[in-house]
Amino acid sequence: MTLSKLVSGAALASLIAVAAHAHSGATGVVKERMDGMGVMKDSMKVLAPMMQGKTAYDAAAVRREAKKIGTHAGDVLTALFPKGSNGHPSEAKAEIWTYWEGFVDLAERLQTYSDGLASAAENGLMMSKAQGTGMMSNSTMMGSSHMGSGSMMGGGMVAGGAMMGGSPGAEALSQMPADGVFMMLSQTCSACHTRFREE
Repeated sequence: MTLSKLVSGAALASLIAVAAHAHSGATGVVKERMDGMGVMKDSMKVLAPMMQGKTAYDAAAVRREAKKIGTHAGDVLTALFPKGSNGHPSEAKAEIWTYWEGFVDLAERLQTYSDGLASAAENGLMMSKAQGTGMMSNSTMMGSSHMGSGSMMGGGMVAGGAMMGGSPGAEALSQMPADGVFMMLSQTCSACHTRFREE
């Protein structure tokens, strides 16, 4: 199993767990953000099997689902977390407001990577280009500095709230294989849930 499949599977499981948790009693901004998380979960359920090679790759669907995620990221996401909006039925930890800059950084990365995935949709998968090697090369996917020992699957964030240090810009993302960008998007979801969501 490739690292991409492990990351994608974990991110999807995390999103499904969020949505599976009862939203009963949620109103106002809490319901609004839960609904947004549900939209992102549904998009991940479409994208993950494609990125894992389990379903046929469809660039138009990748672009569509990436744009859906993007509409719930960045400033739109952070606006749904006014101070004090945690507590049942919300699953938001108080750490969101204690480490607000880290939360904002992850929301912005989610926006960057969802936009990047939409622009990289036509590039297809690295898996297909690698002719069955199953592993994405560092130089093509993210550069060796992006998957160091601070990998998000461990749930940690490296110092300063930076997730992977030196994120690629929009132009670089648009040139990458779609599964490489999706992996960064998945790691962003996992990092945010690990740090800021109640289990």
